[in-house]
Amino acid sequence: MTEGFMTPEHYKQNASLGIANPVLQRALVNLQERFGRGTARGYLNLPEGPQLRQIANQRRMAAIENLDILLERFAERIEANGGQVHFAVDAHAALQACLGIARRHGVALAVKGKSMVSEEIGLNPYFKRHGIETVETDMGEYIVQLAAEHPSHIIAPAIHKTRQEIGRLFATKLGIAYSEDPSTLTQAARKVLRAKFLAADMGITGCNVACAQTGHITTLSNEGNIRMAATLPRVHVVLMGMERITARLADHDMLFRLLALGAAAQNMAGYVSYVGGPRRADQIDGPEAFHVIIIDNGRSRILADPEFREALCCIRCGACLNICPVYAKIGGHAYGSAYSGPIGAVVTPLLVGINQAKDLCLGETLCGACKEACPVDVDLPRMLHALRVKLAQGDARWQVKAANPLERVVFKGWSRATASRQIYDLMLRLAAAGQAALPRSDGMLRRLPPPFSGWTEQRDLKPVATRTFNRRWRERRAKTS
Repeated sequence: MTEGFMTPEHYKQNASLGIANPVLQRALVNLQERFGRGTARGYLNLPEGPQLRQIANQRRMAAIENLDILLERFAERIEANGGQVHFAVDAHAALQACLGIARRHGVALAVKGKSMVSEEIGLNPYFKRHGIETVETDMGEYIVQLAAEHPSHIIAPAIHKTRQEIGRLFATKLGIAYSEDPSTLTQAARKVLRAKFLAADMGITGCNVACAQTGHITTLSNEGNIRMAATLPRVHVVLMGMERITARLADHDMLFRLLALGAAAQNMAGYVSYVGGPRRADQIDGPEAFHVIIIDNGRSRILADPEFREALCCIRCGACLNICPVYAKIGGHAYGSAYSGPIGAVVTPLLVGINQAKDLCLGETLCGACKEACPVDVDLPRMLHALRVKLAQGDARWQVKAANPLERVVFKGWSRATASRQIYDLMLRLAAAGQAALPRSDGMLRRLPPPFSGWTEQRDLKPVATRTFNRRWRERRAKTS
């Protein structure tokens, strides 16, 4: 069980808030128009062709199925280069490892590059409770940190905020004159963050891709802040989900090309950094100490299940968010998780409990757009469907209780009824007669009685025809014969 930001049980309430937020709605439309279509064009223009996505999926699955060997080799390479590797079984172990490193090096201030796994384990509030200041250095992440909020998108964490809101926030928190000019606001944040970079004792980053062959991790960004967090402080700590490993450098390079396309429709991110250890004696840049914390936190359980193992192939680019019609309406905060969108609807239930996060997978459309957009061709619709099956039937292995036993009984009855022509016709006649008492608007049914009321909470329904197609067909044939 994670200690971080995982409250998916409020999905429905938060989704309603997102739908009612006009600022968020405009921002999400712009995001999907800009990145969703650009990514699709980018895949077509790949030198290897769009089939590179399927090749990437095969390479990712091969790495996932050999994680034990690859992680051991990766750790050996890092340690040979003077770094240290820590394996954390869960969020608490990862936090303790990170705090232990901070204590040994006398850390009072840490600067952090964007890291979804740090959100997953709840690093910032944990460090705060232990007297260590942690400052986000990605512009979007810095904005939501000042606002005491969580990111709402993997690559656009502050997409839910307007320039005016950010201007007021900076005026209050940074003590500057109000401005809504993006350049002015950026310069104000840069001035504060540069001072933090220079004063920080520890830099914390995530890991986009790691390579077992060479023993290094790679980070990608468009702001340069991750590179500064990794080189200016005297201690660099990498938080790495254990699935982020690749076997060979060729696979690694393929993945971060696809990552840039999936994330922002770019051929390459602005800043790509390879880091494999502390600075050597003949180097003037880089940290004195380099630590990699490899985090399990439920991933081994996913790995052990062939039905969901493919979820670990995800490279956290956000492409599925940039195309998902559900995310486009409700935004990232609705998911109550570090991981939103279709990938969040799969991963979060597997990490925190399928029953606890059931609304996430039930809320997706299964339209398949996420699979088409994924740079490594992860079959999210298949896994969403598998989660729904477990919620419908229960599953002892995942400790899933049937979410609605009555629904299962109803559908079994429906299946049997539709197998009989006589019973089915009788049901239609009863429905046609009973709907006469229901409220209508423009010929549509506005409200159904329980237990069917959920069908009309957000939409009207067409009434049941008083004469079925079969009946009309028989009458037509009788007239023409």
